[in-house]
Amino acid sequence: MRVFVAGASGAIGRQLVPRLARSGHQVFGMTRTASKQELLRELGATPVVADALHPEQVAEAVATAAPDVVVHELTAIEGFDTRHFDREFALTNRLRTEGTDHLLSAGRALGIRRFVAQSYAAWPYARTGGAIKTEDDPLDPEPPSSMRETLAAIRHLEAAVLGGDWTDGIVLRYGAFYGPGTSMAPGAPQFEMVRKRKFPLVGDARGVWSFIHIEDAAEATAAAIERGERGIYNVVDDEPAPVVEWLPELARQLGAPKPRQVPRWLGRLFAGEAGAVMMTEIRGASNAKAKRVLGWRPRHASWREGFVR
Repeated sequence: MRVFVAGASGAIGRQLVPRLARSGHQVFGMTRTASKQELLRELGATPVVADALHPEQVAEAVATAAPDVVVHELTAIEGFDTRHFDREFALTNRLRTEGTDHLLSAGRALGIRRFVAQSYAAWPYARTGGAIKTEDDPLDPEPPSSMRETLAAIRHLEAAVLGGDWTDGIVLRYGAFYGPGTSMAPGAPQFEMVRKRKFPLVGDARGVWSFIHIEDAAEATAAAIERGERGIYNVVDDEPAPVVEWLPELARQLGAPKPRQVPRWLGRLFAGEAGAVMMTEIRGASNAKAKRVLGWRPRHASWREGFVR
């Protein structure tokens, strides 16, 4: 197949493009930065330079590639300041709204048969009921004020992709990424915070996180491109875990001191309400549907073994 990957030079794009190329697909990788063209060629893609926020450029890029499938992996996440969550995700939110609309419009003009888009499962589910959520469970109706714009952008992306009756719209709700090129890798910000004991346990630390190794996320995406059916899929590992369980284990594996524990009110002061919620209230996600429908299994079945690797 001819596959158009928007965001091909990002963390997941760098894992996805070579996999698609090795499987015999003709891959077109879109990037905003002309200097990344050689990287995309090395990964196995034909580079296409276009700004996702300019509809004319997107339309021309997609028309030139004439793909069977469009894959939307566009983000612009440079930091993770939970005190100013929406501010940190402002450009990513535009890519999830305007960028999604531009790609869908370009795909519709060509009648593409499948549209696969990145969403998120690591915190948006409603903070009520059971600890583990499926794709049928609702997203948070009342997110913290600093996360509202980001959740609204996620809702827009999902509704737009699933609302197109002219294509098979597929939404992949990824868990928290770790591994090469992510913020959770040796030398990367979050690991260094743990190593320096700057990532404390907040309150009861019972917020449940679902992780996914970046390589497993790419494998699931390739499966969705090749055989996915319309709908939403949680792309997470087999072991959702509360912070009070995974954070001390990560510290141990890094040879770092045990994380400090602080009361929720103090955690809220330095991490904001969003940070406190992520530590104490968020829910995890089940990958049963992705396994059943996509025939996919995470190679790093648990963050426990994945962090070590």
